[in-house]
Amino acid sequence: MSPKVDPFVQHFRASAPYIHAHRGRTFVIMFGGEAVASKDFRSLLYDVALLHSLGVRLVLVAGARPQIDEALARRGQAPRYEGGLRVTDDVALQCVKEAVGANRVELEALLSMGLPNSPMAGARLRVAAGNFVIAQPIGVVDGVDYQHTGKPRRIDAEAIRQRLDDRAVVVLTPIGYSATGEAFNIGSHDVAAAAAVALGADKLIGLLEGQGVTDAEGRTPSQLTPREAEEILRTGHDFGHDVERLLGAAIQACKGGVPRAHLVARQSDGSLLRELFTRDGVGTMVTSELFEGVRPAQQSDIGGILALIEPLEEQGVLVRRSREMLENDIDRFTVIERDGMVLGCTALYAYPDDGIAELACLVIHPDYRTSGRGDQLLQYLERECLAQGLDRLFVLTTQTSHWFRERGFESCELNDIPEARRSHYDQGRRSKILMKPLG
Repeated sequence: MSPKVDPFVQHFRASAPYIHAHRGRTFVIMFGGEAVASKDFRSLLYDVALLHSLGVRLVLVAGARPQIDEALARRGQAPRYEGGLRVTDDVALQCVKEAVGANRVELEALLSMGLPNSPMAGARLRVAAGNFVIAQPIGVVDGVDYQHTGKPRRIDAEAIRQRLDDRAVVVLTPIGYSATGEAFNIGSHDVAAAAAVALGADKLIGLLEGQGVTDAEGRTPSQLTPREAEEILRTGHDFGHDVERLLGAAIQACKGGVPRAHLVARQSDGSLLRELFTRDGVGTMVTSELFEGVRPAQQSDIGGILALIEPLEEQGVLVRRSREMLENDIDRFTVIERDGMVLGCTALYAYPDDGIAELACLVIHPDYRTSGRGDQLLQYLERECLAQGLDRLFVLTTQTSHWFRERGFESCELNDIPEARRSHYDQGRRSKILMKPLG
């Protein structure tokens, strides 16, 4: 029996592939002014400092909507929005400058702390801010003059990369500057999406207020394509202004070439780390890439396949296979991969002269055995058999016959399988033989 592994050690080991994968990558992280005002903001920045210490290149985009509204209220002014956008008149622009400046100072101060006996101890983070966002006015739309409200025209990506190369954390604010020296109020989500695209960032991460993205059943989808995300927005469901804008930014970033965008509920302590350093994460990822899929196995999958099958071999559930045997048979294997990890495998041995094939070594990672992935692999192999002109599929099993029976397999005799396979039947294991007609 294997020794019991300490949960901390197990979790730390499980995070190692992600630590390696994220080192040297560029992440743009966006969050609203609600986060800056929150009592948990310091903990969030501790996690940001941890990412920096692990070699992640960070660009932070901080919103300021509630702080701007408060500054307007102190002047006896009410905020004005049209079509979801703030109309920024002269008074509002002064409030924007005041609120954004205060938030930036707060952010820089907290990132500079380096307090002993805290997660920031010895962090020595350098912070870089500047006129990295070149803006243009929105102008007049449907009769509404948005005045000092703008949109990104260009991001000075070269200047930002220089700061990142110097190991600084870059802070972008929702203020952009025109070539004529004017300042414009820009949505922080627009700044974040434009910066992520211009930098060729590896990830755009949005920290959401409230529950986050939900589907028609009220569940949080773990993964969406940009098209699926657009469909969710088109449903007309009121997700809240924050979710809609950040989901829109995620779509824009992915369409602009950013491989993955993550939307995570901010209020859950450590959600940023759990999203980035665990296999399943805690939020919603928008990506055009294949995050999980069934595919033919490759030589590089052998280590992952061995990790799946060795525990079952020790229990006598599977026949032992050496690494050399796997190397020779790897072209017969199919795997389910999720974010670089092999979650399941199976093998297909065809006997074309008999119009039949054997399914072997069907294994799913213990954490995913109730998720339908075994059915995914079985259906994939059934389609492969039909494509090869094979009309029957059989399996030899000692302990999982019920699973196969539930999926249309029925008991058969040794003489019903090809003679080439009968000659290698292990009488000592006394495996049950089940067969399923296809087509």
